[in-house]
Amino acid sequence: MEGRVSHAGEKSILAIDLGTSAVKLAAVTLRGRILGGEVEPLPLDLMPDGGAEQDPEAWWAAIVRGTRRLLGSGKVSARDIVSVNCSAQWSGTVAVDERGRPLCPALIWMDSRGAKHVQRVADGLIPVEGYGLRQLLTWIRLTGGAPSLSGKDPMGHILFLQAERPDVYRATYKFLEPKDWLNLRLSGRFAASHDSITLHWVTDNRELSRIGYDARLVRLSGVHREKLPELVPAATVLGPLHAEAARALGLGEDVRVVTGAPDILAAAVGSGAVRDLEAHLCVGTSSWLSCHVPYKKTDLFHQMASVPSALPGRYLLANEQESAGICLSFLKDNILYGDGASAHGVEDDSAEIYQRMEREAGKVPAGSDRLIFMPWLNGERSPVDDKTLRGGFFNQSLKTTRAHLVRAVMEGVAYNSRWLFTYVEQFVGRRLDSMRIIGGGARSPLWCQIHADVLGRAIHQVDEPVLANARGAAFQAAVALGELSVEEIPSLVPIARTYEPDPRNRAMYDTLFREFVNLYKSNKAIFARLNGARSA
Repeated sequence: MEGRVSHAGEKSILAIDLGTSAVKLAAVTLRGRILGGEVEPLPLDLMPDGGAEQDPEAWWAAIVRGTRRLLGSGKVSARDIVSVNCSAQWSGTVAVDERGRPLCPALIWMDSRGAKHVQRVADGLIPVEGYGLRQLLTWIRLTGGAPSLSGKDPMGHILFLQAERPDVYRATYKFLEPKDWLNLRLSGRFAASHDSITLHWVTDNRELSRIGYDARLVRLSGVHREKLPELVPAATVLGPLHAEAARALGLGEDVRVVTGAPDILAAAVGSGAVRDLEAHLCVGTSSWLSCHVPYKKTDLFHQMASVPSALPGRYLLANEQESAGICLSFLKDNILYGDGASAHGVEDDSAEIYQRMEREAGKVPAGSDRLIFMPWLNGERSPVDDKTLRGGFFNQSLKTTRAHLVRAVMEGVAYNSRWLFTYVEQFVGRRLDSMRIIGGGARSPLWCQIHADVLGRAIHQVDEPVLANARGAAFQAAVALGELSVEEIPSLVPIARTYEPDPRNRAMYDTLFREFVNLYKSNKAIFARLNGARSA
């Protein structure tokens, strides 16, 4: 049929990337070539009390629709799919009954309602950074990190349900991470992998070959052990596709389900930066700056630690900045255009609006005439853990235009990345001369150049950066199936373009970055007074 491209007979992975705003699906060969992809948007429910929820059944329905459309495109045949593997948003909680049915909406990574309950568990006689010294030392020694005091991880979510939704807690058979719930739908197994369980803070991660639940950590968490899933190593084949899932997706029951990985961990693989101390930067809805490292280490003061990777026997430096690409979409939807896009001469097409925004921002000089944007629209995690921080523009004048606002947002996100990068280099103990960039923001040449200029480092734009998570899921599946070695991965991820720092912009960005950090220091107490009680 005209317009269809056939790759009949080439073994492929169905890679599922469950994000916050959309689920992306891709058919990827065992060597990482993307044959075709589909995107399904997802709704998000944000509540005034700090709640952030999504319907897991909506995730599954979107996956079914997207898979059916992908198979119907002719770009890949169902009979060539040999495995299904998921990458998914991390630090979320799905409470399910014995049949795997969700008992309430999923509490996702943005949900902070468990903060006061985590504080209750973390408090102790000798306080250190909000933790009791005894608890803190136990968590760090065994897990490599500690529960976020913001409540935005599974311990916070589960403690919230335990205290404020006791009916849900009592009825829960297992608490699952988002990707582990998807794997339940795919394989029928209530299982978590060594990587995805990390943010529950109940596993001993000191020896990667022997990760397991630790009785001391489970008691410290206050969560009942029987409500936690079985554990399997990263990159494990869970089994064949469950018959019901096979029928829904239009795939054969011999298709094998692999454990998958949380988004940050899958992205690290899909970026191609899999050698130790090779960095990658993701500019998606949120942002992170990460690399594999050959050791277990924790920087509690800046909310980063090396955790079990998506690759067996490896550690990955993990951190996260709460708001990145979402800042630009917020600007588009709530300030610049919104429902009135057509009134500004722009059709209601997000891709075209973003292109216009980038064109306009490109006409503004570096530094946006000293307009600074603070990107903390939903608080921050790294390098500071503060759920009361908020965003805004600083130094706006009557000469500030729409184009200034757009460029300032792009630069503000880059300043935030530089802030984190300062502590990443301290963590690894050396200068990182370059990094790969992935995520939706990496599609923008202007944003790539801004990051190169602000960070003062070469930025390697990965080809098809939006599908890095899906590519990483496919690579992990190929490794699990014995079809690919980790050493082959870097050569299979092409670089579309390299952006070098422009020395003409260095002094300006150095100055503005210092003021960006000063804005945090000068205003953090004000944010706490304005938002502390409301977000507690």
